Amino acid sequence: MIPGMDKTVEQDEQDKEDVVSSLRGDEEAYTRLLRRYEEDIARQMWRFAHDRGEHEILVHDVFVEAFFSLPKFGFRAPFAHWLRRIATHVGYGFWRQKGRGRKIIHLQDPDSLAGKPAPEKTDEGISLFGLLEKLNPEERLVLTLTYDEGLNAKQIAERMGWTHIMTRARLSRARKKLRTIAENAGLGKELS
Repeated sequence: MIPGMDKTVEQDEQDKEDVVSSLRGDEEAYTRLLRRYEEDIARQMWRFAHDRGEHEILVHDVFVEAFFSLPKFGFRAPFAHWLRRIATHVGYGFWRQKGRGRKIIHLQDPDSLAGKPAPEKTDEGISLFGLLEKLNPEERLVLTLTYDEGLNAKQIAERMGWTHIMTRARLSRARKKLRTIAENAGLGKELS
């Protein structure tokens, strides 16, 4: 038996039971799903927004979208994978909306949900996040999924519903564009 496999199988069974119960109207079942995955989704959404207010809205939006999409969940993949895919689409939509001139209110306290500390902000992290903000949403997304989540172009294409070739091209253009932006900002060596 593979170490940790029992927990995954057990969690998949709990998820399945809670999804079925949620579809039957059991609100507590969906609350269990939310609690089980809230921390992971909050961590994932931090990649899309480093502002506490925006971050909380994104996490909320993921769980609202998942709730209304539950009837479409076909148990073809683990619930956690399905939820992460929804989170990626919500984050990508946020970047696209933000790029269209949406007004943002910035809060000073970057703590994440439920009083848990946010990922530590280093000068390098702030610089890289600032550089990524200069890319278009598709470029930011492919780089974030590649470097933060360790996905390859094929996995990104599957998650986003894009073609593999288009995803590879976006990834290549995004890397080149980020390198150029970094060089223009005097940070070229740090990204090499």
